[in-house]
Amino acid sequence: MFRPNRLGLSHLRGDLFGGVTAAIIALPLALAFGVASGAGPVAGLWGAACVGLFASLFGGTPSQISGPTGPMTIVAASVFTQFAQQPAVAFTVVMMTGGFQILFGYLRLGRFVNLMPYPVISGFLTGVGCILIIMQLDPFLGYPGQPSVINALSVLPNDLAQPNVHALIIGLVAFGIVLLPANRLTRVVPSPLLALLVASLMVPLLPGAPVLAEVPSGLPELQIPAIDFAQFNDMLIAAAVLAALGSIDSLLTSLVADNMTRTFHDSDKELSGQGIGNLIAGVLGGIPGAGATIRTLANIQAGGRTALSGIVHAGLLVGIALGLGPLVTYIPYAALAGLLFKVGIDVIDWRFLRRLHRAPRTDAVLMVVVLILTVVVDVVTAVGVGVVIASLVFVKDMAEVQIAAIRTINDPENERLFDDATASLYRQHRDRLMFLHMSGPISFGAANELVRRFGKVGEYDVLIVDLLDVPKVDGSAALALEEVMQRACEAGRHVIVVGMTYPVARLLGRLGALSAVRDSERFDDRRSAVQAAVHWLQTPDEDRHGPGATDV
Repeated sequence: MFRPNRLGLSHLRGDLFGGVTAAIIALPLALAFGVASGAGPVAGLWGAACVGLFASLFGGTPSQISGPTGPMTIVAASVFTQFAQQPAVAFTVVMMTGGFQILFGYLRLGRFVNLMPYPVISGFLTGVGCILIIMQLDPFLGYPGQPSVINALSVLPNDLAQPNVHALIIGLVAFGIVLLPANRLTRVVPSPLLALLVASLMVPLLPGAPVLAEVPSGLPELQIPAIDFAQFNDMLIAAAVLAALGSIDSLLTSLVADNMTRTFHDSDKELSGQGIGNLIAGVLGGIPGAGATIRTLANIQAGGRTALSGIVHAGLLVGIALGLGPLVTYIPYAALAGLLFKVGIDVIDWRFLRRLHRAPRTDAVLMVVVLILTVVVDVVTAVGVGVVIASLVFVKDMAEVQIAAIRTINDPENERLFDDATASLYRQHRDRLMFLHMSGPISFGAANELVRRFGKVGEYDVLIVDLLDVPKVDGSAALALEEVMQRACEAGRHVIVVGMTYPVARLLGRLGALSAVRDSERFDDRRSAVQAAVHWLQTPDEDRHGPGATDV
């Protein structure tokens, strides 16, 4: 699980340019997130380098770029505030975060992200694209970036009324370059990197455009793990929240990378790689991180396809932290905004949007809800709500299918459940028999309907519950079956069960749901069950052991 990824040279050029482009975009974000966390800009830089390097080396998404992200920084800020007087304890929480993520990978929890419905993914992708475009409007116009979409939109009218013309010109040039179709020049230097080079050369001619300016640097300060046992529970909770948030953030970014590169990531390996990265980040005094959507998309746009791009990205950040900052001092923010405009346009799921009017109404509504929540609230909340809604719709649909498969048999010949002899025997006594047939898995969605429809005891003497075609039931369905059988027994009816598979019998037995049925009234086939029911009907009352006896 901790084996490093193989580093090939098949995409060397694209990986080099992708890593450089991602690092340049990551630099101001890492510094800003470091300041926002309370740990300082250098901690943000080393957090981006550590998580970026080790997640690429050991992770399961080759083209993914990792580092500090907005959601992780918000939670990390509360940790550094809570343990402001004990920085070693705060960084120990970061290390514990990595430990939790490694555990998540070992427990193979990453596979659950692959169960996400496509409308949720589509809404998330389109929402991220809209966020990218909206959040870059202010830097494109020459003003400082805003911390949220709402803030960006609130100041946009003023910024539009008085744009920084120098920044706007540079931004338009950069955006125009990345929009150009592939040509000889862009085959040598990818258009995102070419746009940054041209924009940097324009700065002396247009000095009014804001640039990255001075970049702080410094060696990391090693952190010795420290535990405050008086606050150990708080440390565990904070680390678990960071680990869960970082895991979700990373795996969602993995889905975006898959969608852009037409590849498939390894979710569990990705969690382990993220965990190793956060563990090392804590040791080196860096803030925690996760898969970063914007940087990953920029990397892919510039040609990055393998783990080498993430390593190049991390290596350049390390170089900047050790004194290479002047090399990127004159990159304009407006040029970065122009690049990210193109990234935002590309990540929007135009394919699904074009089909939105023809998609099932539920899928269309789900996509729009996730899109709105992604833009207005945050990605994690949007995806969480989307998955819950999709799950409820799925349960409803499956419950309807399951309920349709639960029925009483009046004419077994039509159902072809019996051979000729058994069908003939059943017809002779069907006025006194209730044959309850089920097929397919039965879950909690159908449990209430099962009790409602068949819990009422009708005019029959023997209830035959046919589970021969039921491969699986859950706890709710098992208890619903028990209630149906128990009500029949309490009304003086005889109960027979047919054909339980091992998983069904095991669950019903563990829950005690078969207490109303004797072992002698459980059969492996329908013929034996019908014969036993008829035999019971023909037995004088005084010779019967008693309807629904429970000598099991």
